[in-house]
Amino acid sequence: MSRSRLFIVGLVALALGGLLAMSVYRNLQSRVNASNQPGADVVVASRDIAVGTLLGNADVRIVRFPAAELPAGVFSSAGKVVGRGAILPISKGEFVLPSKLASDRSGAGLPSLIPAGMRAVSVRVNDVVAVANFVIPGTHVDVLLTGTPGDGEQQPVTTTVLENILVLAAGQRLDKSPTGEPLSVPVITMAVSPDDAQKLTLASSQGKIQLSLRNPMDAGQEKLNAIHNSTLYRGAEGPPRPVVKTHTGRVKVATAPPVNPVYTVEVIRGHDLSTTKF
Repeated sequence: MSRSRLFIVGLVALALGGLLAMSVYRNLQSRVNASNQPGADVVVASRDIAVGTLLGNADVRIVRFPAAELPAGVFSSAGKVVGRGAILPISKGEFVLPSKLASDRSGAGLPSLIPAGMRAVSVRVNDVVAVANFVIPGTHVDVLLTGTPGDGEQQPVTTTVLENILVLAAGQRLDKSPTGEPLSVPVITMAVSPDDAQKLTLASSQGKIQLSLRNPMDAGQEKLNAIHNSTLYRGAEGPPRPVVKTHTGRVKVATAPPVNPVYTVEVIRGHDLSTTKF
């Protein structure tokens, strides 16, 4: 190999070595800078915490993180979270954030999961009503009612009573299955407003309840009309209309009085013609 080629290879190797050394230096420098950042105490979960759990001292621990890398709202002491209920599952080592805890002094279990101004109402279901048991905590459903209105309508009617209702519990379970499998339970508990709680209770006693599972991203409200039995059959007429009875009678037609006939007499005398009427 000629000297010129050896010289070029040497320059290339020297350049690559310099780039590698610079990269290593910058990596080490960034680690040193990160270690020099001021740290802050933060509360994390010491084990997996299920929904509805009342946090105790054994459920959390204090670790130190660089202050610049912490999310907003983290707790700095265990005393601020102990005694509060978890409304969302918290994994081991995860930050304990206010959005995952019930408000202070609201306890644990189902009461801590009820949003402010809402009520928890339970309805009895089976595997059909509960959409093949896929209605589990955290899902949203519509509530349908099938019954007879009782206002003169004789055939069954199906109507949507409530829309986009949050399911709080399936049976006594407050969290969904880790594997996402359906839950076979006899009762579903939902979070509704006080007004909707009355509607749901009345609907449960007036006919058959059916739950319709929604996509969690679909929060739209639909203005649906009630469906009658006759609308299920193609070409069938709608519900029969009430028959209106009308009374018929003879109508007297006024007749004009008879007109007396007029007689005309023509008299010809020579060249003269005269006419007389009587």
